[in-house]
Amino acid sequence: MHPNPLFRSEDKDLMRALVEEIGFGMVFLTTPDGPRVAHTPLLWGDYGKLRFHLARGNALTKHLDGATALVTLNGPDAYVSPRWYENRDTVPTWDYVALEMEGRVVQLDEVALDAFLYDLIDKHENRLAGEGWDASEASESMWKRLLAGIRGFELEVTAWRPTLKLSQKKTAEERARIALGLEQSGSAALAHLMRELAA
Repeated sequence: MHPNPLFRSEDKDLMRALVEEIGFGMVFLTTPDGPRVAHTPLLWGDYGKLRFHLARGNALTKHLDGATALVTLNGPDAYVSPRWYENRDTVPTWDYVALEMEGRVVQLDEVALDAFLYDLIDKHENRLAGEGWDASEASESMWKRLLAGIRGFELEVTAWRPTLKLSQKKTAEERARIALGLEQSGSAALAHLMRELAA
């Protein structure tokens, strides 16, 4: 988390929405073999509980149940050029959105893992255009192999640490120019967040 309080938020609904929109993050844990990270899809379960799955053979899988872990997710980010500032006698920076969530992890049983996978597939299939794919199209033997090869987990979030670094130190006029510059250089999502959250 960035140390500047200007870049923080207590808006848990916003943080939940970021997880819903981005849907992919990293799980960090210090294991007896040293620090490890795994990349995984994320989905909210009950309020404040974040579900994910890992391959059975992942270096984290055997250490997560009962542990306190850190999940991070990266939102839009982009280089910010001094050409968009009023005073060009400065240096560039990087604006970004990121979220850290910490909490205790429990392993899901097979019934909960099965339900989580259906929810995860439905969520992402519904985002795609055209005729969707349904998990029921996988054969029973295929689905059993999938379940045997992964483990599901749920992290109850006890600490939220967001960073919303969106040029808040700049004037409203400069932020408008930065947002336009970001949009024109292909970073429309970050420009949108700057206009909505840093106004």
